[in-house]
Amino acid sequence: MKFDKLILATNNKHKIAEMTAMLKDTGVTILNRDNLEDFPDIEETGTTLEENALLKSRLIFSQYHIPAVGDDTGLEVEFLNGAPGVYSARYAGPHSSFEDNNRRLLKELSGLPFDKRMARFATVIAVSCAEGDFCHRGEVNGVISESMQGVNGFGYDPVFFYPPAQKTYAQMTPDEKNQISHRGRALAKFKEWLLAP
Repeated sequence: MKFDKLILATNNKHKIAEMTAMLKDTGVTILNRDNLEDFPDIEETGTTLEENALLKSRLIFSQYHIPAVGDDTGLEVEFLNGAPGVYSARYAGPHSSFEDNNRRLLKELSGLPFDKRMARFATVIAVSCAEGDFCHRGEVNGVISESMQGVNGFGYDPVFFYPPAQKTYAQMTPDEKNQISHRGRALAKFKEWLLAP
């Protein structure tokens, strides 16, 4: 194992819950903003998912000197030339809610047939530690549904339809989603790297 303690470099309670659940079987002590004093707000100023994930992990590692894991996630819609991409969290404006972002996306795709609604969810997990910086990427292809469906999850989960399961992320249980999601795939690669001798 590379290290026995790490910090999740995020203020997003949904990501903290999801990542903690997926890493609980590693034996690593997982810290987050609730365990640490003076946890900073981290501004996402990068132009790629990798840049934003590394901004977070580097800042937290430099502040606490404990290996830090940052992530950034983007929804890339084919019809919108890859938008919202790195702006996914603030697609409908600087302080937009998940619902605001979903409404804007559905409005922009209104009337489009199923085969024109292709999208990809991508997550980059970045790790900063004494040995340097490392990135792990996970992706899932899907389709943007015509309306919000399901009550679980967060973000674009109610509109991201995953064809193999015939349901949106928000219609899945947390365990179902974690097994196939973009973040789950990125975290699986991170876990393999973390646990390697």
